[in-house]
Amino acid sequence: MLTARESEVLRWVANGKSAREIGEILNIARRTVDEHVQTATRKLGAFNRTHAVAIALRDGLIKL
Repeated sequence: MLTARESEVLRWVANGKSAREIGEILNIARRTVDEHVQTATRKLGAFNRTHAVAIALRDGLIKL
């Protein structure tokens, strides 16, 4: 359902990292991070990034 990169980005979001910080960690642009979060949010049927993380954790798509 989620790509490996979308899952990875959501894991960092779950750990409290900002898009800028995630971009630095993964060596990608902040805008790319935002796109991955938006795509994952849409795929999961979530209302926002926090909701997307909650759904992904609940469904076992990501782990902390």
